Amino acid sequence: MPDATPPGPPPGPRDPGDAWAVGPDGTKAWGRFGAAGLLVDDGTGRVLLQHRVEWSHHGGTWGIPGGARHQGEAAVTAALRESAEEAGVPDDAIALRHTALLDLGFWTYTTVVGRASRPFEPVIADRESLALSWIPIDQVDDLPLHPGFGRSWPALRATVATTPHVVVDAANVVGSVPDGWWKDRAGAASRLLAQVSALAAGGVSASLLDLPFARWWPRWTVVLEGEARAAADVGGAGGDGGADRGAATGAVDIVRAPASGDDAVVESARAAVQAGDGPVVVVTADRELRDRAEALGAVVRGPSWLRDQL
Repeated sequence: MPDATPPGPPPGPRDPGDAWAVGPDGTKAWGRFGAAGLLVDDGTGRVLLQHRVEWSHHGGTWGIPGGARHQGEAAVTAALRESAEEAGVPDDAIALRHTALLDLGFWTYTTVVGRASRPFEPVIADRESLALSWIPIDQVDDLPLHPGFGRSWPALRATVATTPHVVVDAANVVGSVPDGWWKDRAGAASRLLAQVSALAAGGVSASLLDLPFARWWPRWTVVLEGEARAAADVGGAGGDGGADRGAATGAVDIVRAPASGDDAVVESARAAVQAGDGPVVVVTADRELRDRAEALGAVVRGPSWLRDQL
């Protein structure tokens, strides 16, 4: 497929970001407003890599689809746009995992890491690729890698299987603030769901999960009990644990406990641990529930841990 596109840079008008950034010492990096790329794995031990055309910067090497950020463009948006333009990656098939930031002071590069939520085949969509291939993770080091990607790959590889999961004891979180929630338990739960849904879309700081890199998009499960079970689904939230995690902006699973909310929280945490998720964070201030969750290997944080993020 190398002959599918003619050689040379793409024609047509270019964004102001498509220019070199120059550091104080004369170092040049592509992308006046920084750059971003997408590293996606397919869930079966392969990552999508791009064999760069010879005329491009570090041509002939293998790296990830990516490029210069447009003026005013967020890094995640840029990575998804570039991967769609260069490799035909459908943005609705990417579940965000985390971002890694390289900051040189005068220029930044953001690696956006995601997992394919459904199968897709990459397509050479512009002039910047010689080939696009799903490469087994244990074969990546055998390729001539783009220098920047090569330096970051060991740390990125170490977290390919890392999937943080936050389980929220909604009754405990809602009850931690005396704002009249008892007058309308379903309404209070709906407000919490809306806030968690927004947090799921924006991600959380890596430091809050004791993980490396910049920002992570955990899986979220919110457990509702009693009258709060009448709360309406919000945004990407799905009822009874049936959320679709395929959206790039994240999603929230809702568990409407038929009986004990504490038991449902424990079972949700147990399921997450058994699925290989980790770290699993249970948000509650209930002492007995804390002990049960920690016995499963989960980390427990109080309601303020979540409320400070909201």
